[in-house]
Amino acid sequence: MRRSDYPAPVARSARFRGFPNPAALPLPVYREFIDMLYGMALPIFGFGMVFVGICLLVARELGNPLLVGLAVLGALATVLRLAALRAYRRASPVGDFEALMRWEQRYPIGNYALAAFIAILNVAAISAHEPMLHLLTVSLVFGFGAGIVSRIAARPKVCVISLLLATLPTIAALALHALQPHPDPLHTQLFLIEAFIVAMITGLSLQTVAHLYRSAVEHHTARHDMALLAKTDALTGLANRLSLREHFQGRMAAARRTDSQVAVHFLDLDGFKAINDHHGHPAGDAVLREVARRLEAMVRSEDVIARLGGDEFIVLQADLVQDTEAELLARRIIREISKPYRVEDNLLTISVSVGIATAPKMGLELERLLACADGALYRAKASGKARALFCVEVDLVTAAAA
Repeated sequence: MRRSDYPAPVARSARFRGFPNPAALPLPVYREFIDMLYGMALPIFGFGMVFVGICLLVARELGNPLLVGLAVLGALATVLRLAALRAYRRASPVGDFEALMRWEQRYPIGNYALAAFIAILNVAAISAHEPMLHLLTVSLVFGFGAGIVSRIAARPKVCVISLLLATLPTIAALALHALQPHPDPLHTQLFLIEAFIVAMITGLSLQTVAHLYRSAVEHHTARHDMALLAKTDALTGLANRLSLREHFQGRMAAARRTDSQVAVHFLDLDGFKAINDHHGHPAGDAVLREVARRLEAMVRSEDVIARLGGDEFIVLQADLVQDTEAELLARRIIREISKPYRVEDNLLTISVSVGIATAPKMGLELERLLACADGALYRAKASGKARALFCVEVDLVTAAAA
């Protein structure tokens, strides 16, 4: 696996300044946030049905046929939102930032439409002096606000716009209704207080969105970074044994589907101990990092490079048709790794020996293939170093006896 497959952590200021830039988030974290948007089918269906029911009730009480049309639009918006969720699930997993950003741009349309419908319903209901209907429709605003704040605060721009679309017209309608003459002596005060309450809760909800977004980014990014550290070699940034095992399983599953092979290249650096002994461990570490970079430059995106520790590396070469493809890569590795290394003012030289085991020919389990490749590597070093040999049955016998 290339290091570019692991997005670099970003500065906290880049994450939290204003509305988020998706590219400032690690790709797995951004994907989780978009998954959240498209993972709420039951709340969307439930709230849509509640809106339609209240809309029809208010239409009957006020004798307003336009609200029946609004209920139909609410039902249609709910159906379209659910269809979008289903389409996203069929497309998952979405692999890159650009595709995820397109899905994020599609999501708010239904959300904004429903928020506007709620506002229209409240303006219509509040224009008539029916306090029980007001209570019902304003409660719908509170339910909508609580739902989007809890569900989509990870996308704060969508959340804030939706909240304001639903609440600002409602606040204005309550304030205007308060100014209408009415025989009830507390009419003006009560409706102004209600408008103030809705405004205050809106402001508090906006603050909650900011807090929940910061918390979500911190939590998901920390979890991603911890998972990354658990599967990454700290010195080189390559995959470690745990990550290698996961990628091997995926490559083997693909190989079975396409009837192809997977090659495990076991690399051991020749002459590396002398560098540590004569130039110190910092020089040795610099050479290991450069070896990792050279290997990354040689493999394809579907191949995986791992460091097991010390000067031992693994290259997992996928989608092979013939053994000669593995041999060609091994020869190229020997040629490139054997070129001199400039470390400070020193020109250092090493070589590399390679043992190769192919699956399914030599087995299907990673540990068996590693042992087999290690046996071939031992023979390569014993026969003169800077050589690549394929695993044979005797290597399996030697590995089993070791």
